[in-house]
Amino acid sequence: MSGPVTFTAAGTSTHRNPGGGRDGAPASLQRAFLERREPPPGGGTAAPSSTVIDTIDFQFNPKELNLTKAAKWGRNPQAKAKKAGPPEFLGSEPAKLSLELFFDATEKMDDAVVNAVEKLFSCTVPYKKFPTPPWVIFHWGGLTSFAGFLKTVTAKYTLFTPGGMPVRAVCTASLEEISGEQGGQNPTSGALAARDVHVVVAGDTLQSVAHRAYGNAALWRAVAEANGVDDPLRLAPGRRLLVPGMEELDHGQ
Repeated sequence: MSGPVTFTAAGTSTHRNPGGGRDGAPASLQRAFLERREPPPGGGTAAPSSTVIDTIDFQFNPKELNLTKAAKWGRNPQAKAKKAGPPEFLGSEPAKLSLELFFDATEKMDDAVVNAVEKLFSCTVPYKKFPTPPWVIFHWGGLTSFAGFLKTVTAKYTLFTPGGMPVRAVCTASLEEISGEQGGQNPTSGALAARDVHVVVAGDTLQSVAHRAYGNAALWRAVAEANGVDDPLRLAPGRRLLVPGMEELDHGQ
């Protein structure tokens, strides 16, 4: 399992400049931007495609970045005990990054603000033939966020031309991590995109794990195959089960 999600200075971008910021700007003038990439052709979640669609440039760098990461914990009731059992890790929630973008076109009074907002909203719909939205990565100088998608975008227009065209807008965007848990290797099924890691507690069955993960207990065989479980009636408490992503189930059917 990966550690706490933070920004990294690693990674490369076709829009980075060895001499400083983007487009040759000095390091002190680097502008933040969102990089849109094509979803992986196979529909996986391990890494984004190397094909960059375009970028959404920040006119003004954000004043703050809000990063959230949460984990799911459960407690196993202890028989005849006055206190609850110790917390057990049940999986990781995707990381979330929220930020604000400010667009202003009062100098030229053109449609630059409208176009920028439309590009943001285009990140919330499926990309071309893919059933998933484009992958989005936030960059700011040496900072690089996780690969994610824009879950929500809100635009507030605050200034208009006499003809009614917006020339100033404040947008808030919520970026959600594509895959918090990276897939493992299984000798029989190959690479798996992990949706969750479940720690078995007393009373758990493969059917109950499948129902909780997919809403369908009949999909328990996918969990069994991913973990090499030969006897579904014997699940030892404390065992960690890899729960495949739904896309893996779709490919197998």
